[in-house]
Amino acid sequence: MDSGGGWLIFGSGPSEVAAHPTMADGEPSSSTGQRHEITLVCDDLEVTVAEPAGRGAEFMRGIRDDGFGWTISMKVPGAGEMMLYQPKHLPAYML
Repeated sequence: MDSGGGWLIFGSGPSEVAAHPTMADGEPSSSTGQRHEITLVCDDLEVTVAEPAGRGAEFMRGIRDDGFGWTISMKVPGAGEMMLYQPKHLPAYML
């Protein structure tokens, strides 16, 4: 990760991309409320968080168990936040 000049640049490694449909009255909707996510995946979340935290990265909350895995949200300057994720299941990149 390079954070020089306000940029966050990551080499591509294990990650997942998710496209989530929105629901309207319990039915999928193609409204503008759709969202997508890019999630960085790791084998050990505590170890993975330690390096960027030590270099000044900000996290929105502590590590939590979301059922499907352990997650934390990292602040991405100028772009909101990004989830770092230790799955409890076989990750998509291994399928």
